Amino acid sequence: MNIAIVRYNAGNIYSVVNALRRHGVSPLLTDTPELLQKADKVIFPGQGEAHSAMAYLRAHHLDNVIRSLKQPVLGICIGQQLLCKHSEEGDTACIGIFNAEVKRFSPRNQEDKVPAMGWNSIYDLKSPLFKGIENNANKAVPYVYFVHSYYVPVCTETIAKAEYTLQYSAALAKDNFYATQFHPEKSGDVGEQIIKNFLDL
Repeated sequence: MNIAIVRYNAGNIYSVVNALRRHGVSPLLTDTPELLQKADKVIFPGQGEAHSAMAYLRAHHLDNVIRSLKQPVLGICIGQQLLCKHSEEGDTACIGIFNAEVKRFSPRNQEDKVPAMGWNSIYDLKSPLFKGIENNANKAVPYVYFVHSYYVPVCTETIAKAEYTLQYSAALAKDNFYATQFHPEKSGDVGEQIIKNFLDL
C-alpha cells in the first residue's frame, strides 16, 4: 500500500511515520504534488501554529493539492484544524474541506488549563474510522490522547465528540476526508485500531 504523509513546517510528523511502520507500512514523506496525488491514501498530521502552517502550504501550492485529493485523507491535530474553513489562531483562512470555524478554548476557572493536554474520552462515534471501538454505555469508554489549544465546535461533519470546558468535535468526516483532533499515533490500542481502520478504508 502506498501511503503518503504531507511534509510541511509542522512538528510531530515522525511519530505518525513510526505508527504506520508498526502496521507494516513504510510511508512516503513528501511535499511533491504528483506523489501525493498518486498515493493510495494521504495523511496530513502535525503540531504547530495555523497561520504559519497555512502560509507554508500556500507558498508550496499544497493547499490546492490537498483540496484536489480523491483518495482517503486523514488529518491529525492541526491537520484537522487546517482542513476547516477558518481558524481563530492568527485569524487564518484555511483549506476549507470542512465548513467549520476553529475556536480557542476559553478557560472557565483556574482548573481549566490551555492547552488541553492528556487522555480524554470520545463518544457518539459515527464512522468506519471507529470500527471495532466500543461506543455504548455498557462497554469500555475509548480514551485517546489530545494536545490542543483550539477546537472545532460540534457541526454536521462531526463523527466523534469530546468535552473540555465544552463539548467539541473530536473527529470530522466529509466525503473522502477524515480528521481527528486527537493523536491516534499516541493513543494506545484505540489509536492503533483507528489507524488500522483508516488503512482498511
